[in-house]
Amino acid sequence: MTSVTWAQVLAWRMRRQHIERPADEPASQIARRLAGVQAQVASSAELAVAIRQTAPERGAVARALLDERTLVKTWAVRGTLHLLPADEAAAYLALCGAVRNWEKPAWQRTFGATPDDLEAIAEAASNALADGSALTREELTTAVVEETGSRHLAEVLGSGYGPLLKPLAWWGVLCHGPSQGTRVTFTSPERWLPGWTGLPPVEDAARTVIHAFLGAHGPATPGMFDNWLMRKLNRKKDVKNWFAAAEDGLSTVEVEGEQMYVLAEHRDELLATEPATSVRLLGAFDQYVLGAGTSATYLVPAERRKEVSRAAGWISPVVLHEGRVAGVWEAKDGDVAVTPFEDVPAAPLQDEVRRLVPLLS
Repeated sequence: MTSVTWAQVLAWRMRRQHIERPADEPASQIARRLAGVQAQVASSAELAVAIRQTAPERGAVARALLDERTLVKTWAVRGTLHLLPADEAAAYLALCGAVRNWEKPAWQRTFGATPDDLEAIAEAASNALADGSALTREELTTAVVEETGSRHLAEVLGSGYGPLLKPLAWWGVLCHGPSQGTRVTFTSPERWLPGWTGLPPVEDAARTVIHAFLGAHGPATPGMFDNWLMRKLNRKKDVKNWFAAAEDGLSTVEVEGEQMYVLAEHRDELLATEPATSVRLLGAFDQYVLGAGTSATYLVPAERRKEVSRAAGWISPVVLHEGRVAGVWEAKDGDVAVTPFEDVPAAPLQDEVRRLVPLLS
């Protein structure tokens, strides 16, 4: 088996993810290439798209979500909000839902709900959204309580709607709709998304999602994939079966002695990749970092992890040098303040700062 180094892998990933060379692609295709864009912080998602485009346009993500509907915003990978390509979203949701964490006693104790409660909420929410309505969280809660007549469900939804609605997103009951000012709304993907045909079988979903992941974040092991997908909450047996279902089109390489999967169509390109020398700036919660995870010491120095993965789940904007995280940065007074972890070439760093600053305004 032919071997590659982590330096080669990182250089290849930067090219695949349009970091090394931005692309003339719309927001939906950027999200497709990245296997989704985390969107817990909307401005970070917009920046992740913009820095990968040769000619970024203000409002492009909103148009893709609301006008073109080529993107959808919903809870997906790791239970976090993501922008997903509309025509592949169902595959991501089906695979995320396979975790079935709501069946575990610890989840039920934490959120005060049972699987039967979730089924009742899902049925009532489906009925409330069946006409294509976009309801705020308060309106959706009211509709659920009115249909079920359950004071218990009112209390459950009132105490923390997010964890309870995530399974509904994974079941294809709801997704995010157009905001009403600062208020989030939910709508039915069946009514909202052109061409929605429901959730595919898990095996078909696995093939779509695993191939998308490896196309952006490969080469990788099944464990690396599961860490990205749901923080290793899935059964190893299930993950193994998913990779078996996705086997057609996969190949393997050794990365510094460890066997990993890569798409067969990318193998020769990866083997021929030379290590990068570039300096690049990425925003908070960028997929390049999230795809590997901040515990990946080949990407983030172990002694610097706390500066990248901070309190309350915040993932810092980072400086890349030779594909590795070599510092963090923050927007300050219309400029960018860099905190390097190592010597970073000054001239290419300044070029990156000049490219980034207009995208922050």
